[in-house]
Amino acid sequence: MSRTPTKSSKRPAKGFTLGRQGFAKISEIEGIKMSRAMAAEFREFDRKGLSPEERRKAIAAKYGKTR
Repeated sequence: MSRTPTKSSKRPAKGFTLGRQGFAKISEIEGIKMSRAMAAEFREFDRKGLSPEERRKAIAAKYGKTR
């Protein structure tokens, strides 16, 4: 008997970006709530029109570990 080819269990090379609403729904199920301060920061990011990279840098600067 010949074996039929099976799909690889490897993940696709592309990533998946979860939107803000989707993340909020998952967080709600997990019991995770964003603090008022964090929500205010994200509103400020929106107001300033920061790019995703600029947002990541701002979050990392504030909450990231320094080495």
